[in-house]
Amino acid sequence: MLIGLIRPVETRTVSVEGEGIEEVAQLVAEQTPEGWLPTVIPVEMSKHETTLRSVATIARRDGLEEVEGADYTAVVAAVPEGYQLLSVRPA
Repeated sequence: MLIGLIRPVETRTVSVEGEGIEEVAQLVAEQTPEGWLPTVIPVEMSKHETTLRSVATIARRDGLEEVEGADYTAVVAAVPEGYQLLSVRPA
């Protein structure tokens, strides 16, 4: 018997504007719900402004669950749609 650790696969985007990279990162962090993490924070600057803009991607990292299976193939088959298999261990 094997046990697989899974988590939801969900991402969102967050749009922010700030005066510097640190401010942009802080604004993204303020809009990131608990259990989520920023994964990509690209910035762009207009030619005629000093403001940086970003459409950051945040990803869900909570919601861990376990699935069981007699072998690896059964564990993979037990992973529901919208979830990602993180690890497999013996029961």
